[in-house]
Amino acid sequence: MISFSSIQHRSTQNSTTITTAVASSSASTTNRTFLLPHHHTHKFYFNSPPFFQTVDLPRRLCIRAIDAAQPYDYEAQLVNRFSQSGKLKIAIIGFGNFGQFLAKAFIRQGHIVFAHSRSDYSSIAQSLGATFFFDTHDLCEEHPDVILLCTSIISTESVLKSLPIQRLRRNTLFVDVLSVKEFPKNIFLQYLPSHFDILCTHPMFGPESGKNGWQNLAFVFDKVRIGNEESRLTRAETFLDIFKNEGCRMVEMTCAEHDKYAAGSQFITHTMGRILEKLQLDSTQINTKGYETLLNLVENTASDSFDLYYGLFMYNKNAMEQLERLDLAFEALKKELFGHLHEVLRKQLFGKSEESPRLVLAKLPSKLAKNGTPLLPVSKSETETVVNNNN
Repeated sequence: MISFSSIQHRSTQNSTTITTAVASSSASTTNRTFLLPHHHTHKFYFNSPPFFQTVDLPRRLCIRAIDAAQPYDYEAQLVNRFSQSGKLKIAIIGFGNFGQFLAKAFIRQGHIVFAHSRSDYSSIAQSLGATFFFDTHDLCEEHPDVILLCTSIISTESVLKSLPIQRLRRNTLFVDVLSVKEFPKNIFLQYLPSHFDILCTHPMFGPESGKNGWQNLAFVFDKVRIGNEESRLTRAETFLDIFKNEGCRMVEMTCAEHDKYAAGSQFITHTMGRILEKLQLDSTQINTKGYETLLNLVENTASDSFDLYYGLFMYNKNAMEQLERLDLAFEALKKELFGHLHEVLRKQLFGKSEESPRLVLAKLPSKLAKNGTPLLPVSKSETETVVNNNN
């Protein structure tokens, strides 16, 4: 057993000599060789006590312990100081229009934003004050507090599977902002280990509807899986506070509830906007407020990609039911409209309940259908009867 009792230090012109007095339990001389940095070989001589150990070290030799635990670790201090400041490092995966739209608010509130996308948005990111990463490995090595998926619905699963999550801290918070909620919840639970936190959210607005601020706009969220540690609970609340501070109306509900309501509101809204877009409506000099609302609806929905609309249909199990109900409602409305028109015409023109409805329609072909085509087929004999009666 060897114990060091004192250390002496002196410098010469070309080297630094460290002399250490050591008390040894061994009376024999021991000759040991150690390989120090820069591959310099140094010999240590151990004699019977008392003895001196002399080591000549190069003057510029610098020994660094990279992975050793230090009582005052600088990086740990920075991480702790940053976490206490209430600011987050948010990595946005998918830096398109919506990702950039959210990044502006994050940066405005003092959070650090990293960005990654298939397209090169490095110049846009720089102009906003964000850092763009072309490689997700480099991004994950920055250890962001939050991974925010802003991808399209149909590409979310493949993007999540491609992320090198092994480079992230074990308790990283994953968040999505998709327009459907059960789908991202299920793939998060499927692909993410249990030590990652999950927060499913949906801002019920976009770059167009939120261009004048987010005041009173709905923000839906579901805390799917958040750890019990105070730091993890605080981090989730800090992220939600971003939207609360912007004036959003915070609505907490389950992913299943969201999809049920969204199919009856958002999907129907997008469907009607797409239908009206097919009509190619034009603005006129006599627009009513209602017509202006329809034009605005077309503008808001048509500005979104068709992938978004397809995702609303494909990844919300309630969408098909709403589409069928919409089709049935349109057919019922037509039936009611033409049935009411039939009765009104009979009473106004003839007042005789026994007169054939085909004769009534044959008398007014130009008023009932375009291009003079009757809505109901009229036989030759009935047409001749109408002509004779008119004469």
